[in-house]
Amino acid sequence: MQLHEFQAKDLLRRYRVDTPPGQIALTPDEAAAAARQIGLDSLFVKAQILAGSRAAAGGVRAVRSPSGARAAAAELLGRKLVTSQTGPAGQVVKRVLVEAGIVAAQEFYVALRVDPAVGAITAIAGAHRPDIEQHLAAGAPDFPTVALNIAGERRPGDIADFCRKLGLASDIADKFGALIGRLHRAFVELDASLIEINPLIRTAAGEFIAADAKITIDDNAIFRHSETAQLRSEDDVDLIQLQAQRHQINYVQMDGNIGIVVNGAGLGLATLDLVQAAGGVPANFMDIRTTAKSLDIAHGVGMILDNPRAKVLLVNVYGGGMQACDTVVDGLAIAFRKSGRVMPMVLRITGNNENFARMRLANFNLPKTECADMWQAATRAVAIAQGRA
Repeated sequence: MQLHEFQAKDLLRRYRVDTPPGQIALTPDEAAAAARQIGLDSLFVKAQILAGSRAAAGGVRAVRSPSGARAAAAELLGRKLVTSQTGPAGQVVKRVLVEAGIVAAQEFYVALRVDPAVGAITAIAGAHRPDIEQHLAAGAPDFPTVALNIAGERRPGDIADFCRKLGLASDIADKFGALIGRLHRAFVELDASLIEINPLIRTAAGEFIAADAKITIDDNAIFRHSETAQLRSEDDVDLIQLQAQRHQINYVQMDGNIGIVVNGAGLGLATLDLVQAAGGVPANFMDIRTTAKSLDIAHGVGMILDNPRAKVLLVNVYGGGMQACDTVVDGLAIAFRKSGRVMPMVLRITGNNENFARMRLANFNLPKTECADMWQAATRAVAIAQGRA
């Protein structure tokens, strides 16, 4: 779950991470009122969308007065902001953050993230630069890193060595190391997968202030954070994906005409590859979680049946120990009966209770073609979608 900048800063302040004074605004008049309350002549009006590179796209405006804040908010609110991270569709700006400008003596990029290569939380930091994201994507070989224990402990000397690699003077290094410690605690306690501050400003007085912040919370841990879960705005997420997640299904709508029903993320990705290799275009990605029941599966299949672009249903199921083949078949039957739509279905089912599942299929009288292997199923589904079968 991604958080808006203002939400991320609210959380970080609980861990004694300083941020500039600021207020959220939903209208131009609210932006002007926020600027008056902040009472400074150096202000920023910042579009709140779940994507980076906002400044380059005109989503961050420097202003010097309440009237300037009102004008900037009027230009941003309701506008679709397209950045390098939103894709061409962009995101509509529904709120802005009016925030005090901070004079920087030095600027840093700081992030804590899960590094799968070492199986640990890793902190990375370096001098802030305009092309920081491209630099990181290229590997950031000159940025110091330090591995942090997943339980929150740190080995003596690790952070001190990290600060030395950044070239910080001893008094600044102590404050920076303490900040990394607080971010580490926040990361563990929030079940985060990313905390990013870009830039982290050092003032002339030697204080560190998070001028921008991004936090991503691990969706699998949301059940432990009911208060944080309430920060998710349904306006800012794909409602189809959100509904699917509530039914124990990972689902992504795509642009093709072959509906995909699969249990398992790896099997789902392999199925997409097979469809593409056979010359077809998937209508969706689906991963039925092992915790899904037949009614959950019916909801997921129903989303495909409700998609007018989908012309055929490709079902590729491996019945494991926690989810048998007949559970998926029951979900299929419920979805077809509820929808009333007749759609050809190509199946490849194997594993736990597969023979019982075939008997259930016969009883339900669903339109189907069963195939012996995944490639045969994929090519058959593509042929049906293209009107060749």
